[in-house]
Amino acid sequence: MCAFDDLAGTTLAAVSGVLGKLEYISHLRKGAGKPYSHWGLSRVYGEAAAQEALAEAHRLLFLRILHTPLRELRNDTVVSSQATQLRPAEYVGSLRSRLSALVPPGLGGESVRQFSSVLLALSTLVSRRTKTLADTTDRV
Repeated sequence: MCAFDDLAGTTLAAVSGVLGKLEYISHLRKGAGKPYSHWGLSRVYGEAAAQEALAEAHRLLFLRILHTPLRELRNDTVVSSQATQLRPAEYVGSLRSRLSALVPPGLGGESVRQFSSVLLALSTLVSRRTKTLADTTDRV
């Protein structure tokens, strides 16, 4: 088994939602331009292999989000937010506030603008859903 397969099959498999996985990976960097820190992966596979696996997983998750329909991402927001105990709208707000940390190394420009637009659209979608649910509950 290689470092990437171990990361994907073990560590990331335990994290709910693609947004949750992206958030998890981004937390493993101690700031933009800094290396990732994953003690277990580094210990088993070596620092270079761990860094390569983490960077590749981060890039693939980020690109997956950019290619996922908003309806699916809205549903993923509900799943991913449950682990943080935030409401979906608060969760998306926290992602938006950490935009630069969520972007993998080497990606920028147009990808960042597209990702920012995706988070803005998600924010609107989950806010509307919350408002619609509240309105429905008020009528009952």
